[in-house]
Amino acid sequence: MKPGDVISYLEMCQKEGVNLQRGMNFHLRGGYSVILMSVRIGAPYADRTEEAGKVLIYEGHDIPKSGGNLNPKSSDQPMTTPLGRLTQNGLFYRAAEKFKLNKERPEKVKVYEKIRAGIWVYNGIFRLVDSWQETNNMRRVFKFKLELIDEINFEESQDSDVSQTRMIPSQVKMEVWKRDKGRCRECGSKDNLHFDHIIPYSLGGSSLVPKNIQLLCARHNLSKKDKIQ
Repeated sequence: MKPGDVISYLEMCQKEGVNLQRGMNFHLRGGYSVILMSVRIGAPYADRTEEAGKVLIYEGHDIPKSGGNLNPKSSDQPMTTPLGRLTQNGLFYRAAEKFKLNKERPEKVKVYEKIRAGIWVYNGIFRLVDSWQETNNMRRVFKFKLELIDEINFEESQDSDVSQTRMIPSQVKMEVWKRDKGRCRECGSKDNLHFDHIIPYSLGGSSLVPKNIQLLCARHNLSKKDKIQ
């Protein structure tokens, strides 16, 4: 799987070998953690990207919904469970603190981004470098800073000094998905899709404008390579 690949929820779970029922998944198979993010309007958490997308600021998760009177959006995000065990917030927070104290290497995190219901994009591998708590609407929430360490959303290149502006911003991906109706522009296939630069980045094409980005199936994406069509 390459950064920029479009994947269904079921395929994502199969790739990771676990039912991804929560957005934060610490230290799964292969030694990686997995985060599910979204910057769509109405997303439940305030995730955002910085520095042309190579930095992700990810918001921690609320207390579980229950039959009690606690409102998850009015309660502090928890560090521990009622039994004193670390929540996913706590596990990611502790890993970031250990990295900052030079006690451990940074946690490697696979990031998937939700484009629409049931449709996700693999955004690559990030490293967890910082964590903190801040006040938002009178409650305490967790924030996690992750830095891109994998080449994301661009054609393969032999250039060892790859600019991160190859990354396709979230808003562009969502606009292209809507414009192309979730289908390959060459053959109309809905399977094995990938966000592709029409004019390759290596030849001056931009990642920042929807008109230079298209959806291609795996067959047409591989056959195109760096040729201008």
